[in-house]
Amino acid sequence: MLNRRTLGLSAGALALTACAKGVTSAEATESKIMSDSKTDWANLTESEWKDRLTDVEFHVLRKEGTERPFSSPLNDNKATGTYVCAGCALPLFTSDKKFDSGTGWPSFFQPIDGALGTKVDRKLFVARTEYHCIRCGGHQGHVFKDGPAPTGLRYCNNGVALDFIEA
Repeated sequence: MLNRRTLGLSAGALALTACAKGVTSAEATESKIMSDSKTDWANLTESEWKDRLTDVEFHVLRKEGTERPFSSPLNDNKATGTYVCAGCALPLFTSDKKFDSGTGWPSFFQPIDGALGTKVDRKLFVARTEYHCIRCGGHQGHVFKDGPAPTGLRYCNNGVALDFIEA
């Protein structure tokens, strides 16, 4: 049975494991870029994706899931840098195009040219525009027409679908 003590001990063990590895998110992303430069992203099998991604990354990127709002540290990130796909490390957004939408997900008003593809998502009662990484097809989020100038668009992104590389 899961209780507060078990949860606390589990979280502590996870934190120690992460610290013991001594690899920052940016270093891991840069390593992914270098080691996977010849990867055929469009043809990876489900099993290969499961080996590369955490369970929550797999759920969002490969199964078009959504993370809980306000659960990503990237939502409050104000550092200068580039947001890249957590699946394949393709640069998707720059920090100067990020804004606080108040929705609980990292939001941007403009992607990097050519980085995203779109499709119509009819999973809810109203049609929405889903966007995904153009290289690996990883689901990122949805785009809405209620963003700031100059585009008027809000790219509402799952934080778990992104990695951040500080400038």
